[in-house]
Amino acid sequence: MKNEQCDDKKCPVHGHVTLKRESFTGIVIKKDANRSATIEWERQHYVKKYERYELRRSRIHVHNPACINAKIGDMVKVMKTRPLSKTKTFAIVTIVGDKK
Repeated sequence: MKNEQCDDKKCPVHGHVTLKRESFTGIVIKKDANRSATIEWERQHYVKKYERYELRRSRIHVHNPACINAKIGDMVKVMKTRPLSKTKTFAIVTIVGDKK
């Protein structure tokens, strides 16, 4: 997390948004101009019929505060908040690192 101050009301660090327990770690694959981003993460799912694992991907829209300003390819940690818009209920909390 960067030490800059921001005046964003939806910022989980400097604003008045409470964080819930649910959290994910994913990679930023798309960044919008209006403080939004899309993150994606992969997981393995077992297919009983073939006795193998398959990769499944999940994508969610998140709030990208100005004080954090994650870029495409960054690995970030997101946590659930109250609904911030029609499609955003998660906010970026920290940047974990670059893409592995």
